[in-house]
Amino acid sequence: MTPTPKQLAILIAIRDFRVRNGYSPTMQELADQLDVSKVTIFEHVEALEKKQLLLRARNRARSLEISPTVKLPDESKPASFPVVGTIAAGRPIEAIESGRETLDLETLFMTRHGTYVLRVKGNSMIDDHIMDGDYVIIERREQAKDGEIVVALLEDGQATLKRYFKERGRVRLQPANATMSPIYVEKDLKIQGVLIGVLRTCAKGPAPTRVGNN
Repeated sequence: MTPTPKQLAILIAIRDFRVRNGYSPTMQELADQLDVSKVTIFEHVEALEKKQLLLRARNRARSLEISPTVKLPDESKPASFPVVGTIAAGRPIEAIESGRETLDLETLFMTRHGTYVLRVKGNSMIDDHIMDGDYVIIERREQAKDGEIVVALLEDGQATLKRYFKERGRVRLQPANATMSPIYVEKDLKIQGVLIGVLRTCAKGPAPTRVGNN
């Protein structure tokens, strides 16, 4: 179902907040950002839930999440680039020009669950070649396998990017940085997605990088 203009503004505000911070806004933060009352935000959120455009976990803070089926009007199709040949990263080889193949980022990172992008802040995953300022491509998933890099929402509402390991009675969120200790969670851990790719500007190193099996 189509959102009204005011409902669309709320969806965009939630999307932008999650991209900036890695977690969802509260109702009050949305009200402050859009300069409306908290009651107005509640009414629009309930309407968006009924339209199945917005997901929310009851009795849990910062649980607002846009439905994977929603395509916001300012989200243009990812760029496509011509693949013109092959270049050696080891021994030199003869360059072969093609020009018939195209690399479509939407196809490269396509999953059945939908994807979103976060910008990395910090160097807790630097040993996995994920640096401060990189963009990570996240597949929307609520379950993860041991060893996968996940976006994990902690009990205090903070989100973090770490490797996921399920242990007896708890989950270990492992940083890829020898100077940092793992985070242990016994309850109230929500997986918001699994890493499937990393994008980096040329000023910081090779890009793009594709990880995972999807």
